[in-house]
Amino acid sequence: MSILRPFAAVRPKSEYAASVAALPYDVMNSKEAARMAEGNPYSFLHVDKAEIDLPEGTDIYSDAVYAKAAENLNKLVTDGICIQEDSACLYLYRQVMNGRPQTGIVGCASIDDYLNNVIKKHEHTRADKEADRICHVDVCNANTGPIFLCYSRNAAVDGIIDRYLATEPLYDFTTTDGIRNTVWKIADRADIDILTESFAKIPALYIADGHHRCASAVKVGLQRRAENPDYTGEEEFNFFLAVCFRADELEIFDYNRLLKDTNGLTEDELLARLSVIFTIEEEKQAYKPVERHNFGLYLNKKWYSLTLKDGICDENDPVASLDVSVLQDYCIDPVFDIEDPRTSERIDFVGGIRGLEELERRCEEDAVCAFSMYPTSLEELMRIADAGEIMPPKSTWFEPKLLSGLFIHKLSD
Repeated sequence: MSILRPFAAVRPKSEYAASVAALPYDVMNSKEAARMAEGNPYSFLHVDKAEIDLPEGTDIYSDAVYAKAAENLNKLVTDGICIQEDSACLYLYRQVMNGRPQTGIVGCASIDDYLNNVIKKHEHTRADKEADRICHVDVCNANTGPIFLCYSRNAAVDGIIDRYLATEPLYDFTTTDGIRNTVWKIADRADIDILTESFAKIPALYIADGHHRCASAVKVGLQRRAENPDYTGEEEFNFFLAVCFRADELEIFDYNRLLKDTNGLTEDELLARLSVIFTIEEEKQAYKPVERHNFGLYLNKKWYSLTLKDGICDENDPVASLDVSVLQDYCIDPVFDIEDPRTSERIDFVGGIRGLEELERRCEEDAVCAFSMYPTSLEELMRIADAGEIMPPKSTWFEPKLLSGLFIHKLSD
């Protein structure tokens, strides 16, 4: 069973929602965050990227940054920008991007579901990134950014969603990137009961995005348990902020690769090495792959289509047959001599939302060639998670990103 629990959210007053809401902390650097928050004292980046309010050059992992984040979060409440609900509620959070809607249920998931693998993962996490968010959550005493979960369709949940979509929303605004964000509050106890009981019948939830935030929230919860040996399991630190979306509403974008050098190979030598694995055709324009095992290559201002030859990879292996695995195992490792893409400085990754033009631009600036990818599917993600396997790094890029600041989950009073 999957636990979804209502909570007494700290949230912006309706008139401030658009000003408070901000992109998640991990999609921009400090300078970009400072530019985004410039002139907006209510931006949640003052909480999630609090170094922007400290002297330039401040270590972003210093105690001063975490203390400033907690101070800024408290200030949003004391200044009357944010309020705390009087009772525990759930919410609907709907995003519309390029005409495609996705609607999630906002509530709290259980750290025990994460530990027992009811909440399924598909990525490894890095200790340094976990440590940062552990400090942030612990010092702020709150989950400030939601975890992006998905679930298999449930008729009773659909019925509640459809009914609330026809009512007046709590928030409704469009961000500068054209994404419409709409929120409804679910305070009716009968509706909350239907949703919690429906989720209890859903066998698993899947992390779509936010593995580091999720692992960090769980570890803070475990720390609080150790500090409170008489805990009952009902305390807020046993749960973390999440938005649960129906899997068939979501879209994964391509996650493309940039190479900083050709490992000493000439253009002809590189194409010759690749032709052992791929059928190669030169294209007249930027090439976006059209199916699995099809890739684009941008090299010396020319685009090529690369199609994997039959019998190369094990199609019965859910990880080995992923396109990101194919490219890594048969191209990037043996041809470019990059064994670990997580640590190599000779490779970079670009979310498909930026378009193929970004690959061309970067090849003029700091790279020599690029591979465009066919997106990983939700079915592949869930199959790998169900098998207890792990995807290679940078396998998925979800859009739109969930905004931070609309819902804050306090771990204790």
